[in-house]
Amino acid sequence: MHDEIADVDARRCRRVGLVSDSHGPVDGRILAALNHCDFLIHAGDLGGGAALSALLELAPTTAVRGNNDTIDRWPKADINQFNRLPSIVRIALTGGHIIVIHGHQYPQAKKRHVQLRERFSSALAIVYGHSHRMVMDTDHSPWVLNPGACGRVRTYGGPSGLLLEQKIQRWDVALIRV
Repeated sequence: MHDEIADVDARRCRRVGLVSDSHGPVDGRILAALNHCDFLIHAGDLGGGAALSALLELAPTTAVRGNNDTIDRWPKADINQFNRLPSIVRIALTGGHIIVIHGHQYPQAKKRHVQLRERFSSALAIVYGHSHRMVMDTDHSPWVLNPGACGRVRTYGGPSGLLLEQKIQRWDVALIRV
């Protein structure tokens, strides 16, 4: 895999909201839960520019392209937003960086976390989507986080997301489930 990595500076941010797999509009309750974030991340399968626009109304936002984010599936009016979506983003935070990737690039679910950790070993955390299942794998470094699905499709217990919050000398992660 030789995907180019886009760089984003979010070192001034202390509360980072993580979502993925909206496949269209982000659930309004998730948007409300993200209202006080300094920065937002969507880990792919947006389904169109409306999801990105809704997040951008709350805070600066970055997103990556998912396997369902294809030019033929996005509304024609949103093609400019689609064309700006990278496959991988490295986000600089205080104390290090996080990687955002959709995850479909690693199709074997049982090996995915090991492969992500091997490829991005210097990260504080790796955020991915694709499975629609929330994961907070924080027992090993880097953390591997999946915010689940924030829309209406295959939410497995309700729309969800994650919140990364900087504490003194460390980052904490908390779940958002509605």
